[in-house]
Amino acid sequence: MRSPKLAALELRRFGRGRLPRAALAALLLLPLLYGALYLWSFWDPYGSLDRIPVALVNDDRGAKAGGTEVRAGDDITKRLRDSDTFEWHEVSAAEARAGVENGTYYLSLTMPPDFSSRIASSSGDTPETGALQVRTNDANNYIVGQISRTVFSEVRTAASTKASRSFLDKIFISFSDIHGETEKAAKGADRLKGGIGKAKKGSEDLADGLKEAGKGSGRLSTGLKKLDKGAGDLEDGSRQVADGTRALAGRVDGVADKVSPFLRAHEKSIGDTARLVADSAAAVRHNLGTLVEAAPAAAKGARTASTVLNTVYKARCESLPVPDPACPDLKKARQAAADVAAVADDLDTLIADQGGDLDTLDRDLGTLQKQARALANRAPHLSEDLDDAVSKINALDAGAAKVAAGAEKLHTGLGTARTGAADLDTGVGRLTTGAGDLDGGIHRLVGGSGKLAGGLHDGAGRIPDYDRQDRDRRTHVMADPVQLASRDLHKAPNYGTGFAPYFIPLSLWVGAMVAYMLIPPLNRRALAVGAPAWRIALAGWLPVAALGVLQTAALMSVLHWAIGLEMARAAGTVGFLFLVTACFAAVVQWLNARFGAAGRILVLALLMLQLTSAGGTYPVQTSPRFFNAIHPFLPMSYVVEALRRLITGGGLGPVWQACAVLTAFTAGALALTALSARGKQVWTLDRLHPELSL
Repeated sequence: MRSPKLAALELRRFGRGRLPRAALAALLLLPLLYGALYLWSFWDPYGSLDRIPVALVNDDRGAKAGGTEVRAGDDITKRLRDSDTFEWHEVSAAEARAGVENGTYYLSLTMPPDFSSRIASSSGDTPETGALQVRTNDANNYIVGQISRTVFSEVRTAASTKASRSFLDKIFISFSDIHGETEKAAKGADRLKGGIGKAKKGSEDLADGLKEAGKGSGRLSTGLKKLDKGAGDLEDGSRQVADGTRALAGRVDGVADKVSPFLRAHEKSIGDTARLVADSAAAVRHNLGTLVEAAPAAAKGARTASTVLNTVYKARCESLPVPDPACPDLKKARQAAADVAAVADDLDTLIADQGGDLDTLDRDLGTLQKQARALANRAPHLSEDLDDAVSKINALDAGAAKVAAGAEKLHTGLGTARTGAADLDTGVGRLTTGAGDLDGGIHRLVGGSGKLAGGLHDGAGRIPDYDRQDRDRRTHVMADPVQLASRDLHKAPNYGTGFAPYFIPLSLWVGAMVAYMLIPPLNRRALAVGAPAWRIALAGWLPVAALGVLQTAALMSVLHWAIGLEMARAAGTVGFLFLVTACFAAVVQWLNARFGAAGRILVLALLMLQLTSAGGTYPVQTSPRFFNAIHPFLPMSYVVEALRRLITGGGLGPVWQACAVLTAFTAGALALTALSARGKQVWTLDRLHPELSL
């Protein structure tokens, strides 16, 4: 009898009564009940978090920051109440603590009284962080605590972002204020630059004027030196003349009666003295003319210098809003020039006032010169002209006394003028040097003010000035500068879809395991008649494989149409599961055929090993090394990986690899079952009386 007929006979046994038919129906529905109910129970747990009771405590008292009311606790409470995360119950701190302890609430979220004040402190001198207080109780439910950590991390990030936005907004407003003030400073620097430019022009004019004044004061000082020297010579000469004439007159008057004998004895001496007087009178007349000519020019030059300095002083120290730094020196120079001008004027006035006397003096000197010449010429004849000589000598003595007195007064005045002129020249020299330094300093100040103005304009250009729209945009970016650009290539829509590749093969394995509890792995009739071993193996495998196809169809129909499992490749998924159930049937058949009752325990043990090493929940790399070691050698590892690609999408490489592995497992298991069937064709006492029967 062929293997398909043997398989059909094996299945036909289940139609011979109600109990066998019920058993067959239960066998068909067992994977469905196992897989579908399990997936349905936690199909989308994250979509129902709004039914989890959670305590919310808002003790925040609020705060003020920059004149604005901050109520961070109220903002977070409103945002949480409007969300679909958890079933929020606003209670007191004591109620929340008791509720988490006794299981009324799974967890609690508390905003402390100083929550807003800590957040607002970011703009103050002592910034502090605000703390949201979360209390969980793993004795109520461990998973809820894990979920809450993710949820409240997002709440904390949102609260931190809002606080950062407020702080950064103030920073950008400060940037705008600094920009405006810097522009004002730049405009002020421009005005300063213009004023300093005018000051530089004035300092150049001052330096030029002082140079001219220095030249004039130098010429005045030199001229007065010459005048003073001439006046000194005039004073000495006139004094000598007066002394000589006085001595002469005394002698003439005292010994007039003895003149004749005396003149006869001293005619030559008298002639020499007369000639000396004539020469001295000529020298005095010559210097007196030079003095008269130079005095007005000196007075005029002194007055000109004084006027220039007075004009510069008024322009630099009385007209400008900001006095020139050289004003103290200018004031001294102006005073010194005024003093010299006064002395020169006094000299000029003296000469002018004494104009008649000077003319008379000049005439007297001329007369004296002529008379002295005449006396010298007449000296040999003095005894003859004694009477005339006595009268003329008396007149000469009177004139010489007047000349000596005028020369002395003139010399004294010129000495004072000379000293003042020297002081003036020295002061003007210092002023010229100071004016040069002032001009150089103002020149550097002009360059510095230009750099200052340029730097302020450049700085104002570099300081950002944000309008409200730009400020809001930048504040938003800086408050939350890193966004998570998440892209799921093949996203599972819910929790159940993600775990379907794990629980579907689990249910099919359980279906094959239970099937071989009702259907013998080796057909007894075929064993009794001595059928070929491979035919016996196929006869025991085909009924369970056929049942596996029906189990798969029922399971996937309910998962898709009733529960809502969406598959990227529905036909491919169902076809692949037919191969999976065939492979599982072959492996379970061999374990039962080879080890008998102990094989059923091995089937369960192999199921546990596959579940723990397949990586159906967490990546297998997170498991201990033992499970990593056996992972590549078990069929369910490949089934889970292939079903993920078939249900959620992705490359088909793992699917084709799984098909090859499952085919190899199926062929190998059937071959091993055939070997076991050959051994089972010989009856032994162990088979007649087994030690363990399940």
